[in-house]
Amino acid sequence: MKRQYFTQKALCWIMLWGLVLGGCARSTDIEKNKEKENLTKEMETVQESESLIQTALDTENDNPEEPASTDQQKKTEDSILEADWSAYFGELNGAAVIYDAADSQYTLYNTTLATTPRPPCSTFKIVSSLIALENGFLKPEDSTRTWSGEIFWNQDWNRDIGFQDAFRTSCVWYFRELIDTVGQETMQSELNRLHYGNCDISDWEGRLNTNNNHRALTGFWLESSLLISPKEQTEVMARIFGETSVYSEQTRETLRQVMLVAEQDVPPVKIYGKTGMGKTGGVTVDAWFTGFAEKPSEEKTVYFCVYLGRTDNQNVTSAAAKEIAVRLVSDYLVPES
Repeated sequence: MKRQYFTQKALCWIMLWGLVLGGCARSTDIEKNKEKENLTKEMETVQESESLIQTALDTENDNPEEPASTDQQKKTEDSILEADWSAYFGELNGAAVIYDAADSQYTLYNTTLATTPRPPCSTFKIVSSLIALENGFLKPEDSTRTWSGEIFWNQDWNRDIGFQDAFRTSCVWYFRELIDTVGQETMQSELNRLHYGNCDISDWEGRLNTNNNHRALTGFWLESSLLISPKEQTEVMARIFGETSVYSEQTRETLRQVMLVAEQDVPPVKIYGKTGMGKTGGVTVDAWFTGFAEKPSEEKTVYFCVYLGRTDNQNVTSAAAKEIAVRLVSDYLVPES
């Protein structure tokens, strides 16, 4: 814009001096006086234009067209450390991220894998529950859905089931129905608001899932179009449960209740999370445990994610991811003295 301004200014002065020289060559003294008067007025007009242009330039500099968002500014302030947590994983191909929001610090193990987007699988039940609760599609006290009578591989799913049990048993058909109730428009809007991974729900029914063609057990979050990295998982957890959360306390408390890990061994620490697992060709290619942990004595909260990828000749499960996460986060918050 500055280049355009100086070009316009030069053209204005050239035109004005052209008028002066032309007038001197062919006008009488009276005509010259008139032309000078006109010239003075035109010069005043040019000066006013210059003033307006300069004001516009100053405004543009003070208010850039695409200011950095608060989240973007926050990201530039966060530090990233790498840690050797291989002892927790053994021979399993995996990654871990712990985000300490109070210290504005990420600690990553296996950075490449920790920043690689993968299908969230059943960890997405945290988000689908959040969206359904916030938008009035789910009321925990009246949440029972009727079983179709079809026999599923998980015996816990073969019954009428309510929200709490459906979450804890990771009942896919229950959340498939719940997500359909929420609908594509609301789901897309809320994922955009949450900045959830690639926010891609284009494969709504989950037809890209080649491991399963049963539409009660497929969806965009199960080996399909929706992708998120382990590091992004911790960012989402912080947006939901952190101090700057835009979600209601009632919704977050409901999620805390169903996400609490009851069997943890370290009393000073409370860990909350959700597992997830996905297969391709009958082989586990994604196993997750993500959530947050609190150390009440210090009023300290961290957000975490443990991810396991395909590992030949190893038993890759979401239970293994959960076990690693509980030990890792507990050691992080309560280090050995």
